[in-house]
Amino acid sequence: MFTRNDDKLLHITDSLAIALSEIEISAVRAQGPGGQNVNKVSSAIHLRFDIRASSLSDFYKEKLLALNDQRITKDGVLILKAQQSRSQEKNKSEALLRLQELLLSVTVIPKKRRPTAPSRSAKLKRVDSKTRRGKDKAMRGKVIL
Repeated sequence: MFTRNDDKLLHITDSLAIALSEIEISAVRAQGPGGQNVNKVSSAIHLRFDIRASSLSDFYKEKLLALNDQRITKDGVLILKAQQSRSQEKNKSEALLRLQELLLSVTVIPKKRRPTAPSRSAKLKRVDSKTRRGKDKAMRGKVIL
């Protein structure tokens, strides 16, 4: 899926991976309805990832810390809570997947916008069509004798 058991890494891209030992995962009780099971089983997962202390390059650390994301604390710790499933393993997978997607979103460098201007003929066509439309609408008015 997204981890390889032989090297204990969370792979983000071909060239970027973080060690699972840098990610702190703890099981907590889930919130919301669910009957007795919710009160006695710790199936929700809290994932904590310290961005500043991680092995990521400074470039990725700065981009992550610059995100306007409420899940990142002032200390630079990313906290994800997964509680969709009743299974602890599924919630753990979901939390790791969300961390992977967040890190992947930072690796994408958006293309720079190159400003363009409409051509002279495009401007003339636009003005001509506006004039023609105005004349058509003017013909709909009352006939004055």
